[in-house]
Amino acid sequence: MLDEIVITQAIVDRYFKKFRDNLQVDAAIAGGGPAGLTAAYYLAKRKVKVAVYEKKLSIGGGMWGGGMMFNEIVVQEEAKKILDEMGIRAEIYQKNYYTADSVEAISTLTSQAVKAGATIFNCISVEDVKLTNDKVTGLVINWSAVEIAGLHVDPLTIGSKFLIEATGHGLEVLKIIERKSGKLLLTKTGKIMGERSMNAEIAETMTLKNTKEVYPNVYVAGMSANAAFGSYRMGPIFGGMLLSGKKVAELILKRLKK
Repeated sequence: MLDEIVITQAIVDRYFKKFRDNLQVDAAIAGGGPAGLTAAYYLAKRKVKVAVYEKKLSIGGGMWGGGMMFNEIVVQEEAKKILDEMGIRAEIYQKNYYTADSVEAISTLTSQAVKAGATIFNCISVEDVKLTNDKVTGLVINWSAVEIAGLHVDPLTIGSKFLIEATGHGLEVLKIIERKSGKLLLTKTGKIMGERSMNAEIAETMTLKNTKEVYPNVYVAGMSANAAFGSYRMGPIFGGMLLSGKKVAELILKRLKK
């Protein structure tokens, strides 16, 4: 016999325990796309306390749709190693081009991140950051439904040593920092430089190069890296996204060791 009240109580109790356990984390990731999830996997694998905040109901960003809703993705040779590590099947198409089912890729990546120890919160938007001595020391969060409905509901705050901005093309969190901090970003102009048009070859290289600190304690990864530092978009080749997620995890691991 099932009791609806017990079912409700179980969900509420377990969720709020998960929420309380992540009020202070080592790394908070804004955006649950491939770069953010890859970063979460590699950080959690090293026993770093990491939480991912995704504003949508579904995790995975643009990877679900492959290219124009053809649910296949392409990765290059170097990035295939990450797929292999995750247990994601990839087939060679021609030299340096591998294809993978996008649904298998993103669902497996999500599962591996959670199994490694990362906590993922969906339907939560980042509406502000916590600043201490001009450094980001946490996130201000609210339900995405509150944001969508335009309701005036005060948010809550979580603390984090580092923030990974992985919201993609929109740079949702970095735009808040630029607007509200009154300080220059660590870009050539001191401002968000903006995303340029499609050039997969340059974009894949620059995604990795631009994966770095953009504001004290804030790192950009994936498409956010190119949008912040003014490089190109790459389309449905996802190798750079995966490699960027791994690189940003390595950068934060070095900082945590210090």
